[in-house]
Amino acid sequence: MSVTTRGFTLVTYVATLDVPRHVVEYLSRLLAAHRRRIGTPKGSRALGPFRQAVLVLRWFRERGCVHCLARDAGISQATGYRYLHEGIDVLSAQAPDLHEVLSRCRGEGMTHVILDGTLIESDRLAGLRDNGNDLWFSQKHKAFGGNIQFLSAPDSTPLWVSDVEPGSVPDITAARLHALPALYKAAEGLPTLADKGYIGAGIGIRIPVRRPKGQSEQALHADTRMLNMLLRHVRALGERTAAELKQRWRALQHVTLSPNRIGDIARAALVLNGIWK
Repeated sequence: MSVTTRGFTLVTYVATLDVPRHVVEYLSRLLAAHRRRIGTPKGSRALGPFRQAVLVLRWFRERGCVHCLARDAGISQATGYRYLHEGIDVLSAQAPDLHEVLSRCRGEGMTHVILDGTLIESDRLAGLRDNGNDLWFSQKHKAFGGNIQFLSAPDSTPLWVSDVEPGSVPDITAARLHALPALYKAAEGLPTLADKGYIGAGIGIRIPVRRPKGQSEQALHADTRMLNMLLRHVRALGERTAAELKQRWRALQHVTLSPNRIGDIARAALVLNGIWK
């Protein structure tokens, strides 16, 4: 079928959203409850909760432009952005608190949890540090974005996502702000494994031993090298968490909204990922 607009003939087609229906229905119920909570009159919205859920999930899965999603839904770009932000908000509100997560981990008898950080790339945002460098630019990754801390189970199941810090903030600093205080309290019986970026994190945070500066790994004692190897092996599964979330929810590969929203977007993706199963 084709339609004509502004003198051009466009071809339309039917697409399939590659998301399980129960995930769409879950978000639809959250949106419907939100509308009742804020007193939205019935029939006053351009889209119902189900179609709004489809728009939001398309953005998460396809990393599509909001203008295109709004056009496909027959609404304005401004309304599309408003519906998208609303969907992100109702999802991120369902994300678990870190203390709640750690309590559940202890209750389930987990042997450890894994802490890791990742950069969620974004468009450049005007913001300078005192030294004149870009606040949202990561020298480590040579890209603009936000630093997110992830906590995962031994089997790589994502458990918790922190709020965002600018890309220039190191993992250890972001962890001190958002994760370490709670992890310290849970350290007895539930240690945290992390990589060398968390050196100096403190009690209960198990990290590999660094080799002496200017020397090879062989300079370490054999027992220490074995410990490092075991830590890397056990930690490897958990460190796949961020990559797998980015592959399933492609919006996390490059966020075109404000970088300040990256934390909410990542938490929303975490919630969706848990419902997917």
